[in-house]
Amino acid sequence: MLELIRRTGATSRAQIARASGLSKPTVSLALGGLVDAGLVHEVGRATGGKGPSAVLYELNPESGWVVGIDVGAHWVRAALADITGTIVARLDERARSRSSGALVAQIGEIAHGVASQGDLRWRQVTHATVGSSGVLDPSRGLLAHAPNLPGWGRQGLVGAIRDELGTAVSFENDVNLAALGERAHGAGRDVGTFVFLWVGTGVGMGIVIDGELYRGAGGAAGEIGYMPVGTGDPGDAGFRRRGMLEEQTGASAVMRDARSAGLRPARSPKSVFAAAARGSADAAAVVRREADRIALAIAAVAPVLDPELVILGGGIGSNPDLLAPVDARLREISPFRLRLATTQLGADAVLHGAVSTALQAAQDQLFTRKPLSRIAVI
Repeated sequence: MLELIRRTGATSRAQIARASGLSKPTVSLALGGLVDAGLVHEVGRATGGKGPSAVLYELNPESGWVVGIDVGAHWVRAALADITGTIVARLDERARSRSSGALVAQIGEIAHGVASQGDLRWRQVTHATVGSSGVLDPSRGLLAHAPNLPGWGRQGLVGAIRDELGTAVSFENDVNLAALGERAHGAGRDVGTFVFLWVGTGVGMGIVIDGELYRGAGGAAGEIGYMPVGTGDPGDAGFRRRGMLEEQTGASAVMRDARSAGLRPARSPKSVFAAAARGSADAAAVVRREADRIALAIAAVAPVLDPELVILGGGIGSNPDLLAPVDARLREISPFRLRLATTQLGADAVLHGAVSTALQAAQDQLFTRKPLSRIAVI
């Protein structure tokens, strides 16, 4: 019922009963418990219908607060939201990624800072979710497979972040969170099975199957940067550390192509795409090669997952100029006709996913923490 009220907004007992299939007496008892616990409150009465007006209920926005944190190689972003998911404060800072210790300290500072910006004390935050590259190994408390963040795989890092934040904390892969962000607020709305392909400094994939994030047996589902797809010597150090697909498709590959094409001064993939948009034939050739590599990655995954939609995101993948050449190349190399889209949330996809994940955890925490004796009778 709490989730139903969150989704529909102001609603009456009768509407809740119809939508949930529960009896009206059961709904009345449950609503009483939710109101007593401070999770739901009355917001007025319905107007315009026949008969007496009905009391309307909605989530109490101030019954809980969450913080979502996106830790990247270049930026650390944090957002504070109330229990309805409304973002009330936001902070973005350049990442202090010279060491894991500096980054952990920054995570604490930006999280507490965004709470202060929302006029909250940190102890009022119910849950925080931290998104970063890598895969959490809960048995050892390690974040593995995160070569773009220095020291991110060291022992004790997860505990250090929890100590720094001092509240209930969950951890999730950043690309998984981007997929959840698109599922909640972006191109993945109302799509049951889709993948979010992140192409930037790193390469990864978030997988949503039947509306649920798929993590795999050890949490590494979607770490496609390690797929042995591409060209070059698999024995190269970069392939071993970062994975063949990532080394051949990520930002470093675009810059290698740009240097080989004599594009100077090409300082970043963004500048290469800008040059292509201005009409540079050499830059356009670099973009086409990158589109070919992205299409190859999608073609390798399509027969395994058969997604309804492929969403492209990340610093490179979010460029809309990639859609047409990726689609054209896919039609040449794959019999699967996939629908492609560019992220609707851009660089904020991970942050939205972190807030969404923290909200789910916070609602569970609030539900078990509050004295819901009247609900327990049902």
